[in-house]
Amino acid sequence: MSRPRAVTPRADPSNVLPHRTRHAPLRRLAAFLLALVIALPTVVLLPPVGRAEAQERRTILDMFFGRPRQQQRVYEDYGDGRNIDREAPPPVRRQPKPQRAKVRPAPVETPAPEIVAKQADAKTVLVVGDFIAGSLSDGLQTAFADSPGIVVENRSEGSSGMVRDDYFDWPNMLPVYADDVKPALIIVSFGANDRQQMKIGAVREKYRTDAWMAEYTRRVARFAALARSRNVPLLWVGMPSFQSPAMTADMVTFNGIFRTEAEKIGGQFIDIWDGFVDEQGKFVTTGSDINGQQVRLRGADGINLTPAGKRKLAFYVEKDVRRLLGETAAPGGDIPDPSGMKDLVVTAPTSDTIIKTQPISLVDPDLDGASDLLDDASLPASTGRSARDLLIEKGEAPPAPFGRIDDFRLVKTALAPPPAAAAQAAAPAGEPSPADAARPAPTAAQSATVPPPKTGTGPRLGAAPPWQAVPLR
Repeated sequence: MSRPRAVTPRADPSNVLPHRTRHAPLRRLAAFLLALVIALPTVVLLPPVGRAEAQERRTILDMFFGRPRQQQRVYEDYGDGRNIDREAPPPVRRQPKPQRAKVRPAPVETPAPEIVAKQADAKTVLVVGDFIAGSLSDGLQTAFADSPGIVVENRSEGSSGMVRDDYFDWPNMLPVYADDVKPALIIVSFGANDRQQMKIGAVREKYRTDAWMAEYTRRVARFAALARSRNVPLLWVGMPSFQSPAMTADMVTFNGIFRTEAEKIGGQFIDIWDGFVDEQGKFVTTGSDINGQQVRLRGADGINLTPAGKRKLAFYVEKDVRRLLGETAAPGGDIPDPSGMKDLVVTAPTSDTIIKTQPISLVDPDLDGASDLLDDASLPASTGRSARDLLIEKGEAPPAPFGRIDDFRLVKTALAPPPAAAAQAAAPAGEPSPADAARPAPTAAQSATVPPPKTGTGPRLGAAPPWQAVPLR
């Protein structure tokens, strides 16, 4: 049989409160206190109502591109309930501190060359030719700016040459220029404009043909002879190199013609090629000037010359001009006054101040004119060629002395001793030598001081004398 279960009486639900219902007031009080604690800093930090400012909303465009700043408005409360609306004063901008200006060095101004008045009887240098001759004339005028006795006259024509006589006829214009300026020296420079076809009679010859080269050489020779007919010195200045390789090669050919024809009639050719090329002979735009400083010598086109290039071009001609024209080419301050040169006069020496000595041979050991050496041997006969000459020309070296490391002779022979020593060594040990027989007998005092001869069998006894031939093994 099963055991019956005990029945527990149930409580009245109206008299029992749930757990959550009993703690609800405490929870509300805690939430209220927590909200009060969180809101208290915000309430404290809020500005007064009278001074609150309206916050404007910013859009995304204002954030990227900005917006013009509007004048802020300030609300002031006077305590009686009235608010005064006025604009805020503009913000005070702080003035930047004045910065100390950096002191820049003043640019160095090159003093202009002093212009020297030319003399009334100054000699004139006539320069004719193409645009290279014009550049040469500019450089010469700078070079002789302080020389009162030299005047440089430029009669060049930039686009002219020896080919286009229909454009500018130099054989007819040179006498006109010479009669006008009465030159003491003529300087010529052509070739830069001559690389073109030439009209010979009714035929137009192409450049660098045989007929063209023959006619060009004839025209150069004719012009050089015409310049020399004025009975003045002629300086024909060659062409420099150019940036174009073909033009540079043609200038080399022209310079050969100019040199040959100018020297035929007694003129002088001045080669300026090395001044405008590098060590390999190539064209350079920048090079050293007359002072050795690196400067730009040629223009951007590779043809024309800069002022420094013109001065360098004139440098090659300047020294020959001064040599031909003498003292008139020197600056005025460089010519000394003859009255102040008394101490520099060299007088001829008198016979009392001249000491005559006999000539001394360079092969004389004692410088006394003797012909014998210290060992009574005669001086070797001179062939006129030193040991160096024989070694270089024929490969013959002088014999090495006995015993030196480069003595490669198969039989080594020393100098033979004097005859007396040879006879003494060849005599037997018991017999006196002829030298000993002829020698006087020593006195008693000498015998006491002279030690007796050494006897015995030493390593030197029986050895071959050093003057005999010793063959190599």
